[in-house]
Amino acid sequence: MTSLLLYQRIAQQLAEDIRRGVYQPGERVPSVRKMSSQLSVSHATVLQAYANLEDMGLIRARPQSGFYVHQTAGLTAPTPDIARVERPSMVTRSSIISQVLTESRQEGVFPLGAAVPHVDYLPVRSLHQQLAKVTRFQSPRAFSYMFSPGYEPLRRQVAIRMRDAGVVVDPSEVVITHGCVDAIHMALRVMTQPGDLIAAESPTYYGLLQLAEVLGLKVIEIPSDPTTGLSLEALQLAANQWPIKALVLTARLSNPLGGSIPEERQKQLLRLTADHGIRVIEDDIYGELLFEPGRSKALKAYDRDDQVVYCSSFSKTLSPGVRIGWIIAGRYQEEVERLQTFSTHSACSVTQMGVAAYLENGGYDRHLRHIRQAHYGQLHEPVNVTEFWLDGSLRVSAEQQVGLLRQVVARSLPYRANIHDTLRTIMRVDSTPAYSLYAKTGWAARDNPGIGWYIGYVEAGADTWLFALNLDTRDATDLPLRQRIALDALRAKGILPAQ
Repeated sequence: MTSLLLYQRIAQQLAEDIRRGVYQPGERVPSVRKMSSQLSVSHATVLQAYANLEDMGLIRARPQSGFYVHQTAGLTAPTPDIARVERPSMVTRSSIISQVLTESRQEGVFPLGAAVPHVDYLPVRSLHQQLAKVTRFQSPRAFSYMFSPGYEPLRRQVAIRMRDAGVVVDPSEVVITHGCVDAIHMALRVMTQPGDLIAAESPTYYGLLQLAEVLGLKVIEIPSDPTTGLSLEALQLAANQWPIKALVLTARLSNPLGGSIPEERQKQLLRLTADHGIRVIEDDIYGELLFEPGRSKALKAYDRDDQVVYCSSFSKTLSPGVRIGWIIAGRYQEEVERLQTFSTHSACSVTQMGVAAYLENGGYDRHLRHIRQAHYGQLHEPVNVTEFWLDGSLRVSAEQQVGLLRQVVARSLPYRANIHDTLRTIMRVDSTPAYSLYAKTGWAARDNPGIGWYIGYVEAGADTWLFALNLDTRDATDLPLRQRIALDALRAKGILPAQ
């Protein structure tokens, strides 16, 4: 095999960095001077390597600026994992989950499995204000250690909120955690030993399976129904056969089915688990997203024998980045506090104090009313997603159309540069020396007469003008008229020259 020359090895390494995303399309690569210094090679060698990369179409030189990664489709398309495998390897549950989590962090990917709320539904500004006040006026305590069971004012606010779930607890019974997963993790740690068997809903949140694997626990799946919840019959059969130490479930708004266990079946579940000595860990992270608060109670509300360890957090209502949750551990509280003290101490002091202030001033309740009124995550009627322009719960306004167009023109949508280029090519419908017209059409044929959207933008010289037309159409033969009407309107406004 012929060995590569020095400049070829440099070019090869930089090409690999580009393909792996170390340098993104449009970004500047290290200057010749910097690369020469890093590698202890001459400027001429680096220049030769960069010339090689230019020939490959990977970088481009900009006068008086340097070398930049070329924006091409070939660069943005990631190499499939199978193409990089050097030897056969065992596929484990954790490896699959890790791959899913890695992919979910990619730009433009929505992590539906984690049920993360859209930023538009988060009170980011209000939280920022409360955190700023805490750091400014209470800095000595805010920047000190916080120990288990956590910030007392926050525990008191959580205890108040638990009344909405039908659970009456004292602030002293609440332990603040690093989110709901941390709460479940500690609950499993104090209830089980490696090798023990636990039960979980099927389907269930994938993070629970990963957590069980980390703790060395075996998991048995119990079928679940979106209407009736966990199958009590299947749980009974499993309990008769195997020594199940704990059951982890979501009684209200399960992930991924979205259903809740009816009240009577919740009571039956507690009787069944009590008969077999099975401890219950309730994950109630979505409980406060119910559209009719107070109508459904947490499983913990029916617990009369201290069977249920309750876990929840503010990740789905305030922000997943806040990392504030809590656990009501009952008989296990002392063990939980001891475990937390010698592991994480408690959640972040600043965040605990900021969230407590937000809850105290009523901001959280106003926020919940807002997202319930917006029917977050709920559609009241069946929707044909191929005809959503003016239909039902997915109604789109002219202002929203123009808002989208602004992002298209500014190339600020969460897509790579080549996607924006492709979109621009697809939308171009007319081009003359005086202007270029870019447009998208939508036609809701269910209405009589039909409603025909025609939205887009026109580039005339150095100016860009956006438009959104909403016209009645008798049938499909009227659709081409919309372009003519749009151009006539732009000429009438003086944006385009008269014909």
